[in-house]
Amino acid sequence: MEIKILSPLWGHEHLELKTFLDKIRTARYDGIDTWIPDNLDDKRVLFDYLQQHEMYMVSHQHSAEGSTFKKLKQSFIKNLYQCAEPGPLLINSHTGRDYFSLRQNLELVDAAQEFSEKTGITIAHETHRGRLGYSPQMINTIFELRNDFNITADFSHWVCVTESMLENFATIVDEAIKRSRHVHARVGFEQGPQVADPRAPEWKYALDKFLGWWDKIVAINKQVNTKVLPVTTEFGPVPYMPAIPFTGKPVVDQFTINNFMKDLLNDRYSLK
Repeated sequence: MEIKILSPLWGHEHLELKTFLDKIRTARYDGIDTWIPDNLDDKRVLFDYLQQHEMYMVSHQHSAEGSTFKKLKQSFIKNLYQCAEPGPLLINSHTGRDYFSLRQNLELVDAAQEFSEKTGITIAHETHRGRLGYSPQMINTIFELRNDFNITADFSHWVCVTESMLENFATIVDEAIKRSRHVHARVGFEQGPQVADPRAPEWKYALDKFLGWWDKIVAINKQVNTKVLPVTTEFGPVPYMPAIPFTGKPVVDQFTINNFMKDLLNDRYSLK
C-alpha cells in the first residue's frame, strides 16, 4: 500500500493556482486535496499540472445546495460527476446535513454508492460538523445500515462535538477506523477542531491520541489491500487557526504547520 500526503488548497485561495501548485510540489507533497475550480482556465491549469508532474488529487464535494431536499440531491449528484473529471484518488464528500432525517441522509449515501458503482471512484464521506457524520452516535446508525459506507476520518470534529477525546465511543471509533479510506490529518481537542500548534508541548496529548488513530487506519488499510491511502494535512486558516486579538493575525503560519505534519507523517510511515 502507498500513502500519499496531500496539501489542501484551503487557506491559499489568494494565490494564483499555479503558484500554489509550484509551492506544494517544491515542499514535496504528493498532490492536492481541493474542489474543482469553477473557472475553466483554473481547471485546465490544475488538471494539466497534476498530469505533467504526476501528482495526485482528492477532489472535494462540499457545495451541494438546494431549497428542497430533491434539489439538493440533484446538486449533490451533479457535483460528484464534476469531482470525477480529473480521475481523483477518491472523492471527499460533505454529505447530507445534521438536521436531515435518517431516510434523507441514507438516500444521499445510496446515491453516492450508485455513483461509485458506475464510475469506480470511491466516495469517502467526511466526519464533519453539520453533515451526516457530525458525531459518533449519528454515524454509527449509518454504519449499522450500510456495509459499504466509507469515510474520510476527520476526528477533529468529533472531539469538538463530544467535548472529549472519544473515551466513551471506543467501539464506534474502531468501526470508523475500519471504514476510513482517507485521513484529514488535523488535530482537534475537546473545545475545538484545531489545536493552535501541534508542535507545542501542551498539545502533545492530543497529537499522540490522533497519531494512534491514524496508525490504526494505516494498519487496517494494509490488511484490506488498499492501493493508495491519501492523507491530507488539513490545518486551516483563521478562524480555524486562532488569531491574535485586535489584529486578526494567525498565531502561527498555516503552511508551516501543515509542513510539520507532512514531515512527521513521512518519518512515521517511512514514506521518503
